[in-house]
This record gives sequence, structure tokens and C-alpha cells, in this order.
Amino acid sequence: AVQLVESGGGSVQTGGSLRLSCAASADTANYCLGWFRQAPGKEREGVATIHPRTRSTVYSNSVKDRFTISQDNAKNTLYLQMNSLKPEDTAMYYCAAAFRSMRSCPPFERFGNWGQGTQVTVSS
Repeated sequence: AVQLVESGGGSVQTGGSLRLSCAASADTANYCLGWFRQAPGKEREGVATIHPRTRSTVYSNSVKDRFTISQDNAKNTLYLQMNSLKPEDTAMYYCAAAFRSMRSCPPFERFGNWGQGTQVTVSS
């Protein structure tokens, strides 16, 4: 199975930006990749997913229009550009993978193969 390693987390103030990266150990052409997050005391939630061929994306309502997921297939790297950050975005962020269909990605709950996570902290 492909291994995933996240990086790019940090501490920012409200309204700031961060870009997370997720490096895959192998070709991810057959996988949808996604970003997830888990805040203390809360369940892990899906943030965004991307299809490697169609580049179609899905976002949770809480991050739509602020976050952008992208993928560099040549580098086997996934990104999450986070703008207009809010304190409620504070969480451990993980990337994950799921086998893709021809045109779409599975729902958030079908993803697995988690990385170790990278912490994002947004202060008010």
C-alpha cells in the first residue's frame, strides 16, 4: 500500500494561510487522495478529495471557497492550500487514499491508509 507523509503544518493567526503537502511513496494514479482533520475531542472529518485523472474535487461545506486541494502527479504529491484560516480550523490534518473509479472518488468514509498527520493551529 502507498505510504503518505504530511508536512507544512504550523501556527498562524486568524486570516492567515498555510499550504500542506502530502508525499506519497509510490505512484498514486489509481487512488483518489484526500485531506482529513481531527480536532481534540472531535471525530475525524473529511476536508477535501481529488480524482487523479479528472481532477474533480469535493470539499466539505466548512472549507469550501477557502481551501484548495491540488495534486502534482509527477511528484506524487498532494497539496492543500488553506486561506482565510479560522480558529475552528485548528486540528491535526491527515492525508489518505482510496481506490478510484473511472470518474469519481468514493465518499470520505471510504478513505484510509492514513499518514501520521501535521498540526495546524489558528489563533484568534
